Amino acid sequence: MTAQRETSPVDLTTAHPARMYDFYLGGKDHLPADRTAAGRVVAASPDVPRVARANRAFMTRAARFLAGECGIRQFLDVGTGIPTSPNLHEVVQNVDPAARVVYTDNDPVVLVHARALLTSTVQGRTAYLDADLRDPGLILDAAELRDALDFHQPIALFLVAVLHFLTDDDGPHALVRRLLDGLPSGSYLIVSHATGDLAPPGVGDIVDTYATTAAPLVLRGLADVCRFFEGTEVLDPGVVRLPLWRPDEPPRDTETIWGYAGVGRKP
Repeated sequence: MTAQRETSPVDLTTAHPARMYDFYLGGKDHLPADRTAAGRVVAASPDVPRVARANRAFMTRAARFLAGECGIRQFLDVGTGIPTSPNLHEVVQNVDPAARVVYTDNDPVVLVHARALLTSTVQGRTAYLDADLRDPGLILDAAELRDALDFHQPIALFLVAVLHFLTDDDGPHALVRRLLDGLPSGSYLIVSHATGDLAPPGVGDIVDTYATTAAPLVLRGLADVCRFFEGTEVLDPGVVRLPLWRPDEPPRDTETIWGYAGVGRKP
């Protein structure tokens, strides 16, 4: 894929994970096929909307922490999905209006909504890169990225709820390593990932449903999720369930949230 390519038509008949996620979050950017598939997922596990909200809350906390306590001013969000406020740039520019964010996705569904990601402050900057996570070299060399971010300063790489849509054949751990290798020392890796370790009894039906959508769902255990952070210094509290990563208040019912999250710093 190229950073700028002819936009593919949006398939209106096949459910899409980005639109399903929007449905879980109570958004409006979904179609009948998405609602049907999402309905089957929620029937198998009524907690799925709570998992989606917990994932979104983790992204917000991690972004606020990195901008506020770690002084990071540059952010690369790969696998952006449909914009849902607060978007990443809204969170970090609330801390520092000069923060810069580059969003990356390869789905025409997301490209349709990309303008909502470009509402930067005057002091900061946002950009959108139409590229595939499976081609890290293209992402790192893209003019959109190099024009927006300074590779002499640390960058926070967000891979939130996207790696579980890569199969093992895609080599997800190697892809993450290649992206992180291309970033400066002092950069951060932020990952959230669905897991079978904590999944409900109906998880088989959920995986089967996603197999009929535009992207399969691959659940990975704690050890495999931790592998994404190899070569980084994992911040406290480590790789934990989504609500347990630096919560704003004591979390409740964490056992129903079947996703892991963590943040690591590149030495």
